[in-house]
Amino acid sequence: MFRHSREQRAGRGALSNPAGRFESTRTRREDDGWGVLEEPLPPLETTVLPEPARSVITCNDSPDVPFEQSINPYRGCEHGCVYCFARPAHAYVNLSAGLDFETRLFFKQDAAERLKEELSRPRYVCKTIALGTNTDPYQPIERQYRVTRSILELMLECEHPVSIVTKSALLLRDLDLLGELARRRLTRVFLSVTTLDDDLKRRMEPRAASPAARLAAVRRLTEAGVPAGVMYAPVVPAINDHELERIVGEAAKAGADSVGYLLLRLPREVKDLFYEWLAAHFPDRAARVRSRIREMRDGRDSDPRFGTRMRGTGPWAELLERRFEAACRRHGLVARAQDPLDTSRFRPPRTVRGQLALW
Repeated sequence: MFRHSREQRAGRGALSNPAGRFESTRTRREDDGWGVLEEPLPPLETTVLPEPARSVITCNDSPDVPFEQSINPYRGCEHGCVYCFARPAHAYVNLSAGLDFETRLFFKQDAAERLKEELSRPRYVCKTIALGTNTDPYQPIERQYRVTRSILELMLECEHPVSIVTKSALLLRDLDLLGELARRRLTRVFLSVTTLDDDLKRRMEPRAASPAARLAAVRRLTEAGVPAGVMYAPVVPAINDHELERIVGEAAKAGADSVGYLLLRLPREVKDLFYEWLAAHFPDRAARVRSRIREMRDGRDSDPRFGTRMRGTGPWAELLERRFEAACRRHGLVARAQDPLDTSRFRPPRTVRGQLALW
């Protein structure tokens, strides 16, 4: 049974809004004797601001991820997933990894133009660009700002390969672009499915699509010829790990061609936010969850080391991996298949500069 903290805001994942790690001041709520703390908290409105960018492609050389280039159209995410490892990035704009991350959002209004400039550079080497590696490219504000769609339109124009990870059924709006990209072997999509329990989904991911909607999106994608897989992520011990076999099975029924999983990560501020949420919603098993996490992280709450940070170590992590492999075999699924997308078709975007721009 879930218990709600008095700090819980409707439709939000985090229970608090601690100061960012780079801020010089700290605030806290105190009872002044007038019973203010007993009053229900008002709903938090979402604010969205433009974020100018000189470049949009981020490069990495991590051995833990199957891409070298990525784009994040948005900073912050309204889905409100309490466990999101991207939350600490809000500290770089002097905002909290807590409720600020869910309510004070930024969009890269010139993303397509900046991307066009980067793809036009003579030294640019075409490699798959991943969307949704930090925050969800199809979070609710994409309906209005359409940054992700503008990027996909440019990808199709240049025949540039692009992969997507999302937990939103909104990507079906762009099925016209995704279908054409897929016909040219230029795209692959993963839907993230954390749980099949609607009640748990509402607590962990309050503004994300329902599990049924995500699996239905996988089915629609595959019917349209778009390669689609499922990411079971994150796996939280004693919270959703018992769903592993069922999620793999439902992914297979939906037509997914591959499936993967990631263990819960708790970097920086995420640790305190997650444990605060855990104590409020699962007080009866909070200590057990924390103990199990530390068993799989060499006695720590978080393990930043390449090679182990995504899967964990120790007996419990090994058992999880064996269960996952057995479930994949049972349903004929490939574990995180990554057939290379076609980079040979890429054409730099057409740009018009100087006097020719007058014609």
